[in-house]
Amino acid sequence: MFKKILVIFVFLISAGVIMANSSFTLTSETIKNNQTLPNEQVLNSFGCTGENISPDLSWQGAPEGTKSYALLVHDPDAPRPTGWWHWLVVNIPVTKTEFKKGERLAPPMLETVTDFKNTGYGGACPPKGHGVHHYNFTIHALNTEKLDVSVDTDPNEVEKLVKQHSIASSTITALYQR
Repeated sequence: MFKKILVIFVFLISAGVIMANSSFTLTSETIKNNQTLPNEQVLNSFGCTGENISPDLSWQGAPEGTKSYALLVHDPDAPRPTGWWHWLVVNIPVTKTEFKKGERLAPPMLETVTDFKNTGYGGACPPKGHGVHHYNFTIHALNTEKLDVSVDTDPNEVEKLVKQHSIASSTITALYQR
């Protein structure tokens, strides 16, 4: 009996944490959840003819204990075991709650290397005929002011550190195919 009560108690606590974090939201005027990514956010290379401009993003409702943010943009449908990293930004001050479209980011924010082998936003450009790809724009509220990474830290390592320190996250998923 005690074990059943304990399991129910743990479940209720977990549900409360999920509900408490549900007010943390990411929004954008540029990209809409489960809709096609605008040409502005498509890469201008590798046969794609977009403008490669980072979208506007804003977030609100971070949970208590948030000390900084991290933004990760990932395509899990890329034909690689780890997907494709399009943009990684860490050490975003807790006072910053938005990026303007095409905004240049300044320290203490750090854009780490993407799978394009450079920093900054890299737009969508999936292989032709590969079907619809999902571009997950995820903001994480972190329990630390700074992640100990450098500009050339592997994107998968950045993700691992972000997830270790994430206390809440919110995602907008944009779609694109060619």
